[in-house]
Amino acid sequence: MGITSIPTSIIMSSMPTQVLKQKREVVNAEEIGRAGVLTLNRPNHLNFISGKVALMLGQKFEKYEKDDNVEFVIIKGAGRTFSAGGDLKMFYDGRNTKDSCLEVAYRMYWLCYHIHTYKKPHIALVHGMSVGGGASLMAPMKFSVVTEKFCSTPETSLGFHPDCGFSYMLSRLPGRLGEYLGLTGVKLRGKEVVAAGLATHFVPSHKLFQLEKRLLSINSGEEDAIRSVIDEFSTNIHLDERSVLNKMSIINDCFSRKSVEEIVDSFESKAGKKENDWIMPVLKRLKKASPTGLKITLRSIREGRRQTLSECLRREFRITINTLRTIISNDFYEGIRATIIDKDKSPKWNPSTLDKVHDQQLDLIFKPFEEHNLKLQIPVKEEESRFELIRVSVSLYPNDLFFIIGR
Repeated sequence: MGITSIPTSIIMSSMPTQVLKQKREVVNAEEIGRAGVLTLNRPNHLNFISGKVALMLGQKFEKYEKDDNVEFVIIKGAGRTFSAGGDLKMFYDGRNTKDSCLEVAYRMYWLCYHIHTYKKPHIALVHGMSVGGGASLMAPMKFSVVTEKFCSTPETSLGFHPDCGFSYMLSRLPGRLGEYLGLTGVKLRGKEVVAAGLATHFVPSHKLFQLEKRLLSINSGEEDAIRSVIDEFSTNIHLDERSVLNKMSIINDCFSRKSVEEIVDSFESKAGKKENDWIMPVLKRLKKASPTGLKITLRSIREGRRQTLSECLRREFRITINTLRTIISNDFYEGIRATIIDKDKSPKWNPSTLDKVHDQQLDLIFKPFEEHNLKLQIPVKEEESRFELIRVSVSLYPNDLFFIIGR
């Protein structure tokens, strides 16, 4: 089974400044040399991932995996953004129709599984921001090349949770960095994305087009040949002293706490010191996020540490569908309303505070579907994903960054 064979029960850049013609498909596919090149082609819509985008990506990835003439795959975005994530308006427009986006979600989760376990080398050339579901297309690639722009998982500010494999990926980052990124939604800039383990290479944006040309000219799809070319254009990572990745002792201490309430209290207690002025803006963002989204996210990441990729994806799929069904809250739709519909930036969360979100409510979001045929049908065997080995250089960090990953 693949992304194009969904159970019948569910079906009820070129250069950064170049933009592909708008009348072309939402995903442009080309075979150039040894490569299959996939370009997200909704530049005027930040390359949001719609149902059609997810379907076409899945079809093309499957096609190239079976095509002997294609030895590796490149994915990139047209315009100035790689992808700003899922098409939120699509979800909002379907809010009054039960499971209107079920098929889209199913296809996206299958696509994410396929990318994690792809049998050929694949490369993300990421110019511009990569957010949420967009980052889920980038991070699992064998080679993820980022430039100066940012990557983030801002779902809690929308009343949602980092999905599409992010409970698996975030839980495998060093220390408690995954909890920090997932709960706060803060942005990591290009070099930080690599240092954190969410990408493999940093290449300055002015070199990205030349890198792509060189990749398309190589005569071999072997990983070593691809790596050699990317290494030629990449830059060593030297973090700014102000980078949050240099604050890991505080992050590990605060974000290892048992509950969201304890995390917030611990983080707030650190903010008073002069050298910790970076905390207040993050704390403000944390307090403004959906209480329900925060609690779902923390539990999801913590469960992800003990689960395989397949288990994480199946659980995230349940969380997503139950969230869309407003099982305990309509926060996701309210977050979309406040962000992109009315744009008042003042969501009215329900429940409004952390103490009103109880474990029994969360259990309803995480529980298996009553409809037995709705389960995400992906292989259950142990998979090989690049996140089994975190791409982090020990030499970059003090020892406290590697504060017990598996707690």
